[in-house]
Amino acid sequence: RSGRARPGEGLAGASARRTMSLSFFRPTATVEVEIAGEHPTKRITPPSADGPVDVPVFEALGIVAGSVVVHIQQGKRLEHQGVKLELIGQIELLYDRGNNTRFLSLVRELEPVGTLSETTTYPFEFTTEKPYESFSGTNVLARYFLRVTVSKQYGNSMVKEHEFIVQHVQPEPEVNPAINMEIGITDCIHLQETLSRQKYHLKDVITGNVQFLLTRIRLKYAEVAIIRRESVGQGPNAFTESENVAKFEVMDGSPSRGEVVPIRMHLATIPLTPTYRGVHNLYSVRYHFNLVLVDEDDRRYFKQAELTLWRKELG
Repeated sequence: RSGRARPGEGLAGASARRTMSLSFFRPTATVEVEIAGEHPTKRITPPSADGPVDVPVFEALGIVAGSVVVHIQQGKRLEHQGVKLELIGQIELLYDRGNNTRFLSLVRELEPVGTLSETTTYPFEFTTEKPYESFSGTNVLARYFLRVTVSKQYGNSMVKEHEFIVQHVQPEPEVNPAINMEIGITDCIHLQETLSRQKYHLKDVITGNVQFLLTRIRLKYAEVAIIRRESVGQGPNAFTESENVAKFEVMDGSPSRGEVVPIRMHLATIPLTPTYRGVHNLYSVRYHFNLVLVDEDDRRYFKQAELTLWRKELG
């Protein structure tokens, strides 16, 4: 109704009233966080966002720098009780969202109590170590973010969060032995599985083989899988959830005695993280390589070995 021209008003008058109406509902101020420098990015869906966004990736000792911009609408004034910036690292247990554990908290006071009448930019720089990797699991979320708060005496404060990712690049392991496992059922089946190493970086290739030494049962197929085990909590309240993150068939049909089946698995295409042990005494993430044999009666025989995964580069 308000968009229609009134008698004697004309289209120009109706357009002017629409502009005035939009300006009335436009906020006095908006807040923006800008990150300085070139950084790798990763697509995630932060809790503070409506959908997936690309966020910057930093190393453990990477400098987080940039600027906070408080945009003031032309001709408006913002009375505030102070402007502050926080860098926060916290662990959220997804089954208990109200009980977050904050392991990193730094605060910069950007502006004391006063009034802003024009757009203002505040540069910032944080040089602190970030002790844990970002992680989004089944029951755990470890996240880092910048939070800008413009406090108001009346009404709700203005809060803007800007997520970023932390990854820890690790050196090549000095000791990395091969894995040798045997599966055996007396007078039925006996085989040996070999993997070239126990530790792999996230874009590595797992190579090895399965050698059948005795096969008196008929097998339908064999498959290998990587299982992620996410453990949360301590003591009697601790629990673990397992998930197959990758599974491949390596053999179809029953092998003969002495046959060797090769194993080759590319990790770069699998959604993996490094191995985490006792992060802030709250959670661990471990990976296991699983060999499964299935016979013609659908009985399953399996053997597992723990792998250690590490990050060679950001990304």
